Amino acid sequence: MMTSNMAENESVECITEHERILQEIESTDTACVGPTLRSVYDDQPNAHKRFMEKLEVRIRNHDREIEKMCNFHHQGFVDAITELLKVRADAEKLMGQVTDTNRRLQDAGREVTAQTEEVIRCRIQQRNMTTTVSVFLRHYAALKTMEQLEKVFIPRVSRYRFCQIMADNLPKLREDIKDISMSDLKDFLESIRKHSDKIGETAMKQAQQHRTFNSVVQKQDSGMGYTKPVYSLNGRTPTQHNGLAAAEEEGVEEDQSEEEVLTAQDLVDFSPVYRCLHIYTVLGDRETFENYYRKQRRKQARLVLQPQSNMQETVEGYRRYFNQIVGFFLVEDHVLHSTQGLLTRAFTDELWNMALSKITAVLRTHSSYCSDPDLVLELKNLIVIFADTLQGYGYPVNRLFDLLYEIRDQYNETLLKKWALVFREIFELDNYSPIPVETEEDYKSVISRFPFHDAEIEKQDFPKKLPMSQSVPQIYVQVKEFIYASLKFSESLHRSWTEIDDMLRKSTNLLLTRTLSGCLQNLIKKPHIGLTELVQIIINTTHLEQACKYLEDFITNITNISPETVHTTRLYGLSTFKDARHAAEGEIYTKLNQKIDEFIQLADYDWGMPESDGQASGYLMDLINFLRSTFQVFTHLPGKVAQTACMSACKHLSTSLMQMLLDCELKQISMGAVQQFNLDVIQCELFASSEPVPGFQGDTLQLAFIDLRQLLDLFMVWDWSTYLADYGQPTSKYLRVNPSTALALLEKMKDTSKKNNIFSQFRKNDRDKQKLIETVVKQLRSLVNGMSQHS
Repeated sequence: MMTSNMAENESVECITEHERILQEIESTDTACVGPTLRSVYDDQPNAHKRFMEKLEVRIRNHDREIEKMCNFHHQGFVDAITELLKVRADAEKLMGQVTDTNRRLQDAGREVTAQTEEVIRCRIQQRNMTTTVSVFLRHYAALKTMEQLEKVFIPRVSRYRFCQIMADNLPKLREDIKDISMSDLKDFLESIRKHSDKIGETAMKQAQQHRTFNSVVQKQDSGMGYTKPVYSLNGRTPTQHNGLAAAEEEGVEEDQSEEEVLTAQDLVDFSPVYRCLHIYTVLGDRETFENYYRKQRRKQARLVLQPQSNMQETVEGYRRYFNQIVGFFLVEDHVLHSTQGLLTRAFTDELWNMALSKITAVLRTHSSYCSDPDLVLELKNLIVIFADTLQGYGYPVNRLFDLLYEIRDQYNETLLKKWALVFREIFELDNYSPIPVETEEDYKSVISRFPFHDAEIEKQDFPKKLPMSQSVPQIYVQVKEFIYASLKFSESLHRSWTEIDDMLRKSTNLLLTRTLSGCLQNLIKKPHIGLTELVQIIINTTHLEQACKYLEDFITNITNISPETVHTTRLYGLSTFKDARHAAEGEIYTKLNQKIDEFIQLADYDWGMPESDGQASGYLMDLINFLRSTFQVFTHLPGKVAQTACMSACKHLSTSLMQMLLDCELKQISMGAVQQFNLDVIQCELFASSEPVPGFQGDTLQLAFIDLRQLLDLFMVWDWSTYLADYGQPTSKYLRVNPSTALALLEKMKDTSKKNNIFSQFRKNDRDKQKLIETVVKQLRSLVNGMSQHS
């Protein structure tokens, strides 16, 4: 009974504990449930099963509550959706009305905005006039008083001595006023030099902001149209010519939505100019003042146009140079339009033409020292902003854009030098092996960077290999990067997309035909590049050549100019890669022949051996094995390349063997040596007949050894009667044997040594054989002499 009660108590406690755990799970963040659930498993055995049952009961209860709630709210949800559908049509109608109202409001407010700007402009002019007049009135009042004294009052009392003294002092007082006003003017000129940089900086910043805005609009409109800047200058646009560039106030609070724009008078007080001009005009000496002012401004212009010695090192040097020039000419523009006759358009044009000549010469010189394409690009952007700023004030800037075309060529040169280093590094790091792809992701990664399509390879299972090496997609990506870099300079030059397309294609052609071609040619000539690498280079150039059409499409997608257009420049990549491939093929033939020469140098014939060893020489068998393994690598090459390499190797081997046999330093050759040499030639012929490279018809490859074969047959068979009888006949058995060649070899064999090892068997069989040899030699010499006379 006690045990039963204990079990019941434990069961009740367990149920209570499970209830507590369920409540904790329901009210606790899911991230903290772990420790709570662990306590279930730490309790008495089988407790977790009872907990699971309790949990399922609780879940079913919650499901029923959720279902009840959904049923309760379902109809309301359906009604709400229905109401929304009804409102949608009204909302769309309302949206149209709001849009139309907004448009009409904008149209109606445009005139108000224009009038407001005009009011602001007038108030600024009024303030300028008030400031100038208030300062000027003191001197003007003095001049008027002196004029009244001189013309009205002093003549009335001229009999008094003090009046004469006053009359004598009036000219000096006028000169004093002139000197004071001139001193103020000099201070003004000094102040202008200090503030020109700030004025120019502000104007160029505003021009840059306007250009950024225009570029966004142009992208939206998909056009390249050019609009003049409309930044604020004393409350006007530049084309109104009624003020000077506004300057940013230093120390502006960061939380202001717009920077406060300072007027010209906030930076420079122009009243000394107006005051001095008026005083000199009143005193009848206006021309003197005008000449002085213009002379001083010419001097300042020359100082402004002098560049710093290290200006080309940083973009900030160019920026300061442009700021000063812009500030100078904006001051001239302000004075030109705020005074009558002090400056003329002819004078400012003269100054600007002089400045243009100096500016273009300075930029042409300094930019020529720049080897960093990024710095050249920043300089181009500065020149564009500089030109746009001054063009807004009516200064012609066509010569600056002509200069930019020169700098563009220099920019492309710096890009070409930069990309030459990039290409060289890619070639140095390449392993010149087919690209292994282990998975579908690897394959997609490669073809996403390079347009490769091969149905046979796509059918193969992973892992597999792509025929080109890793440098191919890298080169393709870098060519596209070069096109992007070249495009950056063409932006903002106010050129049509047709002209930009032409620029891109010409610069890309230079990259392909000069830079990349030069890197490939240098790579091919490097001594560490072997036959295997050359084979891979040929394969690589084949794939790069096939990708040229995709580069055409790439440029077309940028400029939207069809390559079929009459004046469109075509890419010359095909010729570049063909030339590189031909160079690699020629290098293969050269290196193959060099390798054959290395094996030939290992030849060690015993030219006096009585009889052959009965087997081919070791060096020759090694050479043939090398050729056989090498031509297996050539299976990936185009058929004609592999066949040409094979034929070239066999011809070179045949020529080398013939030269060895006819070497002038070789004085005697035994018949045994000839027999041994014949065994080696037989191995060469067997190699040629084994079709080391597929595609040869019949015994074409064996014909490479035909000269050797006929010569050796002639001596092995000793068939001189046939040779001499059929000489010169097209059907001759020994048609390829030249008499001089046969004579040279026979001379080496006829000189019997003391051992008489050459003709010992002849004397045993026929002692007249020696006489026969002498007869043959005479006849051969006769043929050779006949050939010499005929030639």
